[in-house]
This record gives sequence, C-alpha cells and structure tokens, in this order.
Amino acid sequence: MSEGELNLEKIYTARRRLEGVAYRTPLDYSTTFSGLTGNNVYLKLENMQKTGSFKIRGAFNKLSDLSGEERARGVIAASAGNHAQGVAYAATRAGIPCTIVMPEGAPISKVAATKGYGARVVLAGGGYDEAYRAARDIQQESGATFIHGFNDVDVIAGQGTIALELLDELPEMGAVLVPVGGGGLIAGVAFALKKLKPEVRVIGVQAKGAPSMQLSYTSSHIVETDKSSTFADGIAIRRPGDITFDIVRSSVDEIVLVDDEEMAATILLLLERTKLVVEGAGAAGLAALLHQKVTMRGTNVVALISGGNIDMNVLSIIIRRGLSKTGRYVRIRTVLTDRPGNLRGLLAVIAKSGANVISVYHDRTKPDIPIKQAGVELALETHNRDHIDQVAASLVKSGYPVEIIS
Repeated sequence: MSEGELNLEKIYTARRRLEGVAYRTPLDYSTTFSGLTGNNVYLKLENMQKTGSFKIRGAFNKLSDLSGEERARGVIAASAGNHAQGVAYAATRAGIPCTIVMPEGAPISKVAATKGYGARVVLAGGGYDEAYRAARDIQQESGATFIHGFNDVDVIAGQGTIALELLDELPEMGAVLVPVGGGGLIAGVAFALKKLKPEVRVIGVQAKGAPSMQLSYTSSHIVETDKSSTFADGIAIRRPGDITFDIVRSSVDEIVLVDDEEMAATILLLLERTKLVVEGAGAAGLAALLHQKVTMRGTNVVALISGGNIDMNVLSIIIRRGLSKTGRYVRIRTVLTDRPGNLRGLLAVIAKSGANVISVYHDRTKPDIPIKQAGVELALETHNRDHIDQVAASLVKSGYPVEIIS
C-alpha cells in the first residue's frame, strides 16, 4: 500500500464508524503546563479512551472493513499492550475470534486486560519485533487476518479521526505534539491536519532509546535499530512501517527525542498536578515541551496524551524515584546505643525537624554493628533537599551519625 491510498474520505468514514464505539475524548486546557512553558497548552486525553489508549480507533476501523469470510477466519495481532487491547475489544464487540501475540515481558496488567477483552493471548519473544514475527507465523498456519498495529491504511485512518476532533474543538491550534513508535498515530493525525489546516505544526516525539522513526526521518530512508531500550513500551519499535514512513516524511514538520527520565518526570507531574495516570508513550509529547526539545512561545499547542495503560510496578518506581530526586523522600541510616527509650529519642529529633517517618527498620544483630548498639534505617517524607540537610544536621547535632542511603 502507499500514501495515495489514504485520503480524507477514509478518515471521515472512520469517524462515522466509530460513533458510539470510541469516545470523543476531552481536550483539556492546562493552566499548570501553560504557565511552565509560556504557551497555551491543551491535553488531548486519549488515556481516557476505551481500553485506555487511542488504539481502539484504528483497530475498530480496520475490523469494520473485513469481509464475512475474513471475520469467520478470525484476526490476529502483535502488540506490547495497547493495540492488543484495542483489537481484542473491537473483535469481541464484532463477534470475531481473536488471537494476540504479546512479548514475554509485557506488563502483567496489559496481558490480563487483553484476556479480559476476550482475546486468546500468546506470549512470544522479548520485544514487539519478535512477537510480530511469531504472530505472522501463526497467521500463516491459521489463515486469520493480520491486524497491524500501525502499517495499515485503515488503521492509520482510524487514528486520523483524532485530528478531526482537534480541529473541531481548537480551530486556532498552532502545533500538536504526537508520540511516535511505528508511526500509525502521527501518520493519521499529520495527514489529516496537513490536508485541512496545513499551517498547523506537527511535531513527532520519540523515545531516545527507540529512535527508529526519527533516524529514518532525518536519513530520508527507513532505518531499523539493533534494539529498543525504553520503559515506554508503547513506542518501543525498532523499525517504522513503510506506509507510515512515507506519510510522516511528507506531512510531519519535525521529530524530536526525549529520554526515559524526562518521560518519567512528566508522568509524575501529570499525576500530581492533573491527577491523570499516563504511560510512558503518552507522556512523550508533553515531555518534549516541558524539557524544551521544541521551540515555541505563545502558541496554542496540543500535547496528545496517547494512553494511560502503565504498569503499576513501573508507576510506583517512577513515583519513588521522582520524590527522591526532588528531595521529598529520603532513606537514612544511623546507629544508636541499644538501650530502652533511645529509639524514641531518635524519632523525637526527627519529629522536631519537621520530617515525617514512613518506615523504621531497627537491627541489633548485623555483624558490622557493635555489641550494645543498633543500626536504624528510616524512610522519611521531607519537603526538599534543603530540608533533608536540615534533618541530617539536627541528627548529627544530637549525636547520631547519619548516612544518606538514597
């Protein structure tokens, strides 16, 4: 297939098909992020979409175009999670048998959700590309129709319906920041915007550890990376699609990179300031704006929050690390004489310093602790790094040696 097979009518048709199926997700103005960046920032909340991401749009549109014979043979897809859930939901709704091949390391929550939507799940390979090859092998044996996560005109057209909503809700939009993996989302959004309002600046944002589309874009030919290394599994793609690449090359203005730390910091900021749960890929666009990967001021800019299906274990790590980096969480170690009441005295010093004790670990049996003394490790909630220094100084002044662990 080629770019010529995608047209606005396909995108408008997809919008009609999705009525009553996919949500028209909110476009939320953010005072916080507008103030931080000097722009008028709007968040397109596809994390609030059915199945937790934009993927239902392209998946349902593709399945709607299948013949009766194709429906009877069933469908198969490969996905790290979001496309899996979109295809599973769409197939179950249409009464079509569905198999999803996911990487063996896919988040348990996404595997469970995919099964919950009615799909048979097969785990294969260490990443998307290996899962894709396994799915193709199964497809050859079963005769099922393969539903590609991004390199398909009907899938791209479904994702392009987001652009129609943006133009309806914010016709004065100046720029849109779109997460990029294989390119299905940005291809659909960019194609529609450049046809309907070409002055809108379309900026792709890709993970620094999985930069295949950005490398392809700057090289003017498809580049496959040796590996992908990012916690943003939704955009951890080693090779973009040929269809998506052709559209991206002609319709996207720029592609920038963000690293995992920048996406993680943005996830934490979104959670704290807006109460939104967002996955790594979903935070990429806003991360680029917050960390000045793009240059703009006073612009009506949309950050497309593509999904919210983050693994809770990953989220807990992000929260803990984020709090540590900003000085709002600290773990310290000290030693005290093993005498009744001494632990209470230590805690009194901490309480007076204004820190809040989260946990205490008290051990008098370690070989490196002198007899008649006890080692104490504490996790504390603090205000900032200066407050940590004040807490440590108070402890030292009271005769407690202090070692900051993290």
